[in-house]
Amino acid sequence: MTTTHLTATEAEHPRHDCSPPERLHLVDDRVSVSFEVCPPARGGEISERDARRVGMARRLTAARLRYCGLEALVDDATLIVSELVTNAIQHSSSAQFTFTMTVRDGFLHLAVNDGTPGRPVVRNAPEDAECGRGLFLVDCLASVHGGAWGTSDDGTTTWCCLAVPGGQS
Repeated sequence: MTTTHLTATEAEHPRHDCSPPERLHLVDDRVSVSFEVCPPARGGEISERDARRVGMARRLTAARLRYCGLEALVDDATLIVSELVTNAIQHSSSAQFTFTMTVRDGFLHLAVNDGTPGRPVVRNAPEDAECGRGLFLVDCLASVHGGAWGTSDDGTTTWCCLAVPGGQS
């Protein structure tokens, strides 16, 4: 198993290896990064600093998927990561969350642990609403990719899994 733990600074400025891997090494391939955040006041907006954390998680996801030869999942996986990380910042009382990405058993597993128990639900947002569709998108994308999403038994982790194209693992 390959486990990579990065600081927020390393995630923001990933090293670029221009040579693609000779073959995919995806069995138990895991990347994990923790971010410190300042949760907004109830109903408040995410700070610019914390919004950058969302972007870092997206870039880390895209870079790792490209490195692993899974370009076909980049767009949908980065959207899912954006939603899960944003929800962790907006709806948690925690000052830290950990984003983990694992490719195992033919699935890409994306998870965000914020340490705050809860059960997010898909909402039916009004047509003119500017927010409230994130988990609906996660649910749709997981279904399209033969996967699913949910929360851990203790409610501290929200996860999503997507089938890897061609069953690569």
